[in-house]
Amino acid sequence: MTELDRRAFLAVLAAGATVSGTANAAPRKGGVLRVSAWTNPTTLDPTTGSGGSDHIFLYTMFDSLVAFDYATLEPKPGLALSWSYPDPLTFVLNLRPGIVFHDDTSCDADAVKFNLDRIREDPRSNVKPDLATVASVAVTGPLQVTLKLSQPDTALPLILSDRAGMMCSPTAVKALGKDHDRKPVGAGPWKFVSWADSEKIVVTRHEKYWDPKRPYLDGVEFSVIQEVNTGLRSVIAGQNDLVYYLSPQQKPIVDRSKNLVSVTGPTLYCIQLYINFGRKPMNDVRVRQAINYAIDREEFNKATMAGLSEPATLSLPKSHWAHDAEMAKAYPYDPAKAKKLLGDAGYPDGLDVNIAVYSDQRSQQRLEVLIEQFRKIGIRVTSYAGTIPQQTNAFFAEKKGDLYLSAWTGRPDPSQTYKLMFGAGSFYNASRIETVPEIGPALLETRGYEDIPSRKKAFSKLQKIVTENALVVPLVFQFELDAHTQKVKDFRPNLLGKCKFEDVWLEA
Repeated sequence: MTELDRRAFLAVLAAGATVSGTANAAPRKGGVLRVSAWTNPTTLDPTTGSGGSDHIFLYTMFDSLVAFDYATLEPKPGLALSWSYPDPLTFVLNLRPGIVFHDDTSCDADAVKFNLDRIREDPRSNVKPDLATVASVAVTGPLQVTLKLSQPDTALPLILSDRAGMMCSPTAVKALGKDHDRKPVGAGPWKFVSWADSEKIVVTRHEKYWDPKRPYLDGVEFSVIQEVNTGLRSVIAGQNDLVYYLSPQQKPIVDRSKNLVSVTGPTLYCIQLYINFGRKPMNDVRVRQAINYAIDREEFNKATMAGLSEPATLSLPKSHWAHDAEMAKAYPYDPAKAKKLLGDAGYPDGLDVNIAVYSDQRSQQRLEVLIEQFRKIGIRVTSYAGTIPQQTNAFFAEKKGDLYLSAWTGRPDPSQTYKLMFGAGSFYNASRIETVPEIGPALLETRGYEDIPSRKKAFSKLQKIVTENALVVPLVFQFELDAHTQKVKDFRPNLLGKCKFEDVWLEA
């Protein structure tokens, strides 16, 4: 990519997301969108799944109680038409009438209570931390649910735009049990047809969807193609219509193809190293700090992202309202300081660490860059590779490995990010402990205010605790880059970096 291409690409990203479409063309119904998906889902049940990359599949089958604006992540009506806080410890949801699940059962207040209680109580739920402040759920009308809270929680609307707000059919969950992981029943625009593991996921139109104007597409077919280079070639060849999660290095290929359209936009997607800080040597803050100082993030960005991503030292990008610019300066590249910290921790001759990583080419390239940077301070790396579901389970459930080279895909409300990664008992906290006691109260404080200035101040306090204790190793924020054929219209990326197709239609 030339410097001119690079500047043009960054200018597009700075201006916001691009959108594909045809001027003055009216959307038409019909057709099946064929998507190249770079990963297999962990499950297709929003409560039991664990991969952030699952959302692209879940969004087709599950509507959430609250929706979000693509560009700003501001909450807007979803399955719930409205919500309110009559007092700081009470949250009321008012549902749309006439919503039915794919099995023709009603998505009413009883169904919502079932789902929220399941999230809070089911041993298989990976979403418990999202609703940790909910003390009880009551049906207060046929289409009204009232949540009583143990602490004020102004993050709930956006939390309910994520997994916690995706409603499953109670009838199906009760009848299928664990099989609901692979045979999901939601109330989204499309309903589940089939899932051939690591090959294809198929959904078809939900004819009784609550919005009569949508969906436009008759269905969506996801072909699981782990290597995005192969996925891009499948779109160029006309075998698929759209591919997402492209690397910056692939944009020139897209631009040279007359039949392809590139779509770009900023995201919360952070490539990072997760730390199991509940085991040696990662339970020593000096080791964690040394790892952060050992990484040249600018060089990592150039080597793995063609310099087209944002180097990261926090879990929120510069564009986010809760980003703390001062805390972002915490870990400049300083190998000498990293070596000293290792020596102070009792490792003057370096140490051995084990890193879990994906087996695809891009992940392996990132690992190679980190291995070389770690070598300079005496950290010796061994690694084990596999698919996203395999590695996510191995690191977070089986506690295998010291570090996990993966990504945090972002959440609508920033308190979710910190709660899910660092809260006691959270799935994405491999140690399952709250290694820093101050995190719990600081998290609650971020949810105790409704105005942005007060929340921003609370988040600065939380980011200071996380950063000084080096509980994670952020590397870069990845920009969205997708490509599709000319016949795909009105596809838009969103700030979460997780594709949705509710407005997409196909030209005849």
